[in-house]
Amino acid sequence: MQTILRYAAVVILLAAFGMTGCSGSGGGENTSPDETVLRNETVSHDETTPRGDILSGDSWPQVKEHGEGTLTAVYVPAAGFAYRDDDGQLTGVTVELLRAFADFVSDRHDVELTLDFVREENWRTFYNDIVDAEDGVIGMGNVTITEERREELAFSPPYMTNIASLITHRDAPPLTHMEDLEAVLGGRTALAFEGTLHEERLRALADRYYPGARFQMAGSNDEIIELVGSGDRYFAYIDLYNYWRAVDDGAPLQRHRAGDEAAEQFGYIMPLATSWKPVIGEFFEHNGGIVSTRHYREIMETHLGTRLAEILLEAHASPGN
Repeated sequence: MQTILRYAAVVILLAAFGMTGCSGSGGGENTSPDETVLRNETVSHDETTPRGDILSGDSWPQVKEHGEGTLTAVYVPAAGFAYRDDDGQLTGVTVELLRAFADFVSDRHDVELTLDFVREENWRTFYNDIVDAEDGVIGMGNVTITEERREELAFSPPYMTNIASLITHRDAPPLTHMEDLEAVLGGRTALAFEGTLHEERLRALADRYYPGARFQMAGSNDEIIELVGSGDRYFAYIDLYNYWRAVDDGAPLQRHRAGDEAAEQFGYIMPLATSWKPVIGEFFEHNGGIVSTRHYREIMETHLGTRLAEILLEAHASPGN
């Protein structure tokens, strides 16, 4: 009851100062005018990335000293992970997990953390913005943790193990052995998400099993799904959750399990000089590991669906991950 009254008091205070909403440009999926949202006693707002600006927020020592502060949270819109629900509110796996982090620092360190959500549609721009950012910035774009990227970014502990899936149009013949790639899928174009590990994976696959493959670049997962679904002309790699959701929406796709890879893990990203990495690590490690808690499972099931959440949770818990 005290928590509810506390929420109400803050909402009334915001209304009194005209802070219950802020304007912004639309874009992405199901967007509505951006607005200030009160969630878990953490005020957050959502706006597009200012072009040419270097992103910044408050350092963790500043937040501890003053008992409050702002963490700038940059996200790439992605169904299930960072999206607007039917009420226009920003939500998703990575959004709610970060809100759980804000609750954690409030309970454990007695500070009020404001999450300033910033939308960036282009994944490569998002990545470079975090590389160039100052302290007090965190990014969520389902970035695979690699040693090469550790040279220019700081990572949180992994929040999910990714399964990369080889897909074609559903009319393509099934591929049961990778050695038969050229024989089974020959004549089709390799469609790669430019600049991602999926492009590297697809090129390595072609070098080994289909040296003469033609390549075409795509700029998003949505573009890959649209092109692959438009006819039996392509093969591509996408993340399993993107494939799963596309098929649920009626896309005529086929997954070739022989090409599945579950060796990658996703993490939040921060600039190398961040002061937030230790407390982020503390959050991930508490209660025996946040990704093993019931709350984490509930977040996954709510935003990804029970069956897909189960597959991804099993992949994360499997030996070697």
